[in-house]
Amino acid sequence: MVQLDSMAMTTADQIKEQILAHMDRIPAHVAIIMDGNGRWAALRNKGRTFGHEAGVVAVRNTVKAASEIGIKFLTLFTFSSENWRRPKNEVVALMRLLSRTTRNELSDLIKNDVRLITTGRIHELSDARRRILEEAVRQTRNNRGLTLNLALNYGGRTEIVDAVKSIAKGVRSGLIDINDISEEFFSSFLYTANLPDPDLLIRTSGEMRISNFLLWQTSYTELHVIDTLWPDFGRAELFAAVCDYQKRERRFGRVSSST
Repeated sequence: MVQLDSMAMTTADQIKEQILAHMDRIPAHVAIIMDGNGRWAALRNKGRTFGHEAGVVAVRNTVKAASEIGIKFLTLFTFSSENWRRPKNEVVALMRLLSRTTRNELSDLIKNDVRLITTGRIHELSDARRRILEEAVRQTRNNRGLTLNLALNYGGRTEIVDAVKSIAKGVRSGLIDINDISEEFFSSFLYTANLPDPDLLIRTSGEMRISNFLLWQTSYTELHVIDTLWPDFGRAELFAAVCDYQKRERRFGRVSSST
């Protein structure tokens, strides 16, 4: 096992060298749909909560790896607005895990200069959960390294509807001229108003869908889907995704420079 781990480390380091050789092509913002915790646990004859616990380790490793190569923003789809429909005991376990992990990881976030922010309808979380998150956000607000964005109680369609409602109120009250509404203006009303759109979206577990995640923001985002279940995702997998991204040509609707 030690030998296998050493080989994996060597491979990851080699890929890291390739990435850093092209610093100008490192994605500024990477978003990840962390999928597969339940299946990972089922393969081990364990309950879903066991998989979610293992997923925390993957988050920790991914945050460290993202910092290593200079990624500026990392958005993790942590809990969707649809996840409330899951069995009550699983939802309760997820909320407890979120609070416990936030408290336990706070000192490392501060030490590693990571700024924590949240995206979504955070106000709908319980007061106790929200206070823990808000305190972590407050204590890391001056950090200047990686910005870790947790998408919590988040849904892409809900985000767009909320933005439309806010703009409509502004138009009705006379504060917004309808002729001033543009794509850039609309983006400023989204939960992610202060973040650049993701350059790269990674989805684990092999599912070929974006699951109501960052619908507006990912219109020109590069997609990278892998079969790896989230608890098995780590440094090597992130580096491989970024390396693949660096080989692509982002045209944004333009004609390829090679044709």
